[in-house]
Amino acid sequence: MSTLYEKLGGAAAVDLAVDNFYQKVLADDRFKAFFANTDMDRQKQHQKMFMTYAFGGSDTFSGRSMRVAHKDLVDNMGLTDMHFDAIAENLVATLNELNVPQDLIDEVVTIVGSVQHRNDVLNR
Repeated sequence: MSTLYEKLGGAAAVDLAVDNFYQKVLADDRFKAFFANTDMDRQKQHQKMFMTYAFGGSDTFSGRSMRVAHKDLVDNMGLTDMHFDAIAENLVATLNELNVPQDLIDEVVTIVGSVQHRNDVLNR
């Protein structure tokens, strides 16, 4: 059985999706301010590593935990459920534009939109 990572198209597909996703994010007034002082090349690389791990393309993830990575955004910039939902909305739009089949989009949403993931990102 292949992993979601393989079903999505592997490294090339994740790279393209993350690059397109951040184009949307940086143009979205709901949260582009969160990235004003972010090294976007580093951010994209981190996101690609996380997605590769989350979708089964790697057994390890060496980045910071979601809780640690987002703590300052929650504590000092007001990151909320609304922002989490907006990020998910942009991710789904990106995957739709890349013609990812709906069943795979549903798998992605199940993984990245889980209650545990949301709670980690929002430090609850």
